[in-house]
Amino acid sequence: MVACWSTAAPAQDAFQEFKQLDGSVKMPKLNAFVAPDGENSAAGTLRDVSLEAKLSPDSGPQQQGLSWYVFSPFAGTDGKLPLVASSKGGSASFHLLPGDYFVNVSFGRAGVTKKLTVPESGDVRKQTMVLDAGGMVLNAVSGSDMRIPPAELSFSIYSSDAKEDGERGLVMSDVKPNTLVGLSAGTYHVVSEYGEVNAVIRADIQVEAGKVTEATIQHRAAKITFKLVSDAGSEAIADTAWSILTSAGDIVGESLSAFPAMVLAEGQYTAIARNKDKIYQRDFTVVAGTNTDVEVLMKEQQPQDANDQQPAQQIPVQTPQAAPNQTPAISTRQQPLPTYEQLAPAAGGDDGESMD
Repeated sequence: MVACWSTAAPAQDAFQEFKQLDGSVKMPKLNAFVAPDGENSAAGTLRDVSLEAKLSPDSGPQQQGLSWYVFSPFAGTDGKLPLVASSKGGSASFHLLPGDYFVNVSFGRAGVTKKLTVPESGDVRKQTMVLDAGGMVLNAVSGSDMRIPPAELSFSIYSSDAKEDGERGLVMSDVKPNTLVGLSAGTYHVVSEYGEVNAVIRADIQVEAGKVTEATIQHRAAKITFKLVSDAGSEAIADTAWSILTSAGDIVGESLSAFPAMVLAEGQYTAIARNKDKIYQRDFTVVAGTNTDVEVLMKEQQPQDANDQQPAQQIPVQTPQAAPNQTPAISTRQQPLPTYEQLAPAAGGDDGESMD
């Protein structure tokens, strides 16, 4: 279950409320541009060039979270376009020589590139670029409303369209909750992971240009802590190995800790504890949003030796062959031979046959 709502950002308040995702931004592929005369102006007066970017045609200029890059259109010896200038924040202003350039502006994972021509004379118009982008902020709860600690929660954002092999393109991984992620407008496939076992929720979320979309994903899971104890409520016994099985018998988690904690999706499970070559187990149920302890008592059932888990091999019974002129021994469990009376037909039989 996912609860989503979008907030328009004409005054940037919605974007300022959240911490924006840090880190380097993957640059879009740029193709070299060759001017008709083969070169940029080698001399001239620096011109002031002002640039601004909007998330949508109807929104105001974005004042934070932008990254500006100005490239020369001529590739260097390494085959890449040389970076002429850069800026981070909101609107930008550069001092550039007359000539042609490529300007790239990005907001998170949304970006647009435009060719810029700086004239030798006359007015230099302010350049406005439209990103057609918005923001996404992700959070999650367990059960109906229990907030999940941020350290135990992570999100991955994928493209909505699957490839021929069924895989989706990864847009961004390991996104922390309550973090603003800039994205191009569209639908994205979000994978929310609570813990490291099997509590995974998937959802498709729509991002609108010029707005922040806040999505809260509901996990049907809980954190379970396991203890092997001699008596209820006593201290956990050390040197215990744990295996957690689903109702179908599949292992979903293992640990060598005396006091392990695992986040499990709601359902039926079996906890198996191994301590000093003895095995103990207990069935338990995970209820969404209800964190609890599961104690496995050493007295709950007769412990079994771990070495005795292999099935006993059945040895076939063979009748010893008698030596020459020797009568085979008869087992004491063998039934005695029937008497004549037991074999003879009942008196008064019609067939008149005799057993003699």
